[in-house]
Amino acid sequence: MNVSELSDYRVVVPPEWIDYNGHMSEAFYVLAFGDATTAVMDQLGMGEAYREASGSSLYTVEAHVRYLSESSLGQELRIRSTIAGHGAKKLHLCHEMYRGEELIATEEVMTLHVDQATSSTSPFPEHIAQLIAGIAPSRPEWSGRAIAS
Repeated sequence: MNVSELSDYRVVVPPEWIDYNGHMSEAFYVLAFGDATTAVMDQLGMGEAYREASGSSLYTVEAHVRYLSESSLGQELRIRSTIAGHGAKKLHLCHEMYRGEELIATEEVMTLHVDQATSSTSPFPEHIAQLIAGIAPSRPEWSGRAIAS
């Protein structure tokens, strides 16, 4: 497997994602971003077969979401994912959600590679570490921000 960049994840907003205000509920932005993380895992060889064979997976340990605009029923959303950074046991991802060409939400996540049998972090296998290293890191300007009042 050779991956030089990550593919976009796409989803159409279903009725059950719509809240009492007639827009996509905040929880479903997070769900869509979670599905985009799963798509990244699949692209990097850490899909279901990997989890079953290795007993390891990525766990999200921190996330920061920004809601920039609303989304409505039936709209197609595109999530562009980039690798902002990585280490022997961690993968730092940035997701950008678009409605058409408009950026409507972002999510930054820190994930750790975890051995599920021991519930402790473990290094990525060499073949996965090489796939991750083969993708040029891209850190959006909004990455790393903190909430401030």
